[in-house]
Amino acid sequence: MTRDVIGGPAQRRQSMADSEMAARSKSRSKSRAKSPAKRTQRGASRRPAARAVRAEPELDLDDLRTGSSAPSELANRTLEAGIGIEVRRLRKSLDLTVVELGAAAGISAGMLSKIENGAISPSLGTLDALAKALNVPISRLFAESDERRDCSFVKAGTGVRIERRGTKAGHKYDLLGHSLAGEIGVEPYLITLAEDAVPYTQFRHAGVEFLYMLSGKVRYRHADSTYLMEPGDALFFDAAARHGPEDLIEAPMQYLSIIIYPRRD
Repeated sequence: MTRDVIGGPAQRRQSMADSEMAARSKSRSKSRAKSPAKRTQRGASRRPAARAVRAEPELDLDDLRTGSSAPSELANRTLEAGIGIEVRRLRKSLDLTVVELGAAAGISAGMLSKIENGAISPSLGTLDALAKALNVPISRLFAESDERRDCSFVKAGTGVRIERRGTKAGHKYDLLGHSLAGEIGVEPYLITLAEDAVPYTQFRHAGVEFLYMLSGKVRYRHADSTYLMEPGDALFFDAAARHGPEDLIEAPMQYLSIIIYPRRD
């Protein structure tokens, strides 16, 4: 009798129900264990990805050229050529001739000329003698080989003001910068012709000049030709011919003038 009660249908049903409850409880425990990881993954997916740092691309010489047809002299410049350029620049800054510097350094004018032209590789002793004659450390002679280059920066309204008198009254020049070294001189001016300005067409100097009209209207003469210049117009000419503003039509007139000329030895 007792065996029938224990092993009867009622007990089997109860045993099955207990098994189902245990299985459900075990499944819930697994779900709870997995849910934090899922939440963590969801949270991680919402965070913005770290921005990758882009490396500078390697550039060849063609990438460094602009649209200008100027030769890329730096690409083929030798150490000897760089030394020669710096020696010449320092000599000219001291207003010395080749003969004078050669004598001070104890070398011939012919050898110094070859050094300045980059035609020979001078010894350290010769470079030391040149540096002492130029009153600079020997490392200065290698400056042209470095990446350092001359640069002139002028804030708006701070250019050196030059005002003309007499026949050039009312012509105001603001020097916007200047080349500090080298064989070519460059002088950029902002020129303003005030209400009281008078025409003047007798300017004449070495080199070439570039004009870019900013405001006003002027008829500009170059040699035997005249050009009506309005904002946006440009004029480029040989400055050895007589030139200047001939007819001041609409004042005030303002234009950019860039003068380029070879420096004298």
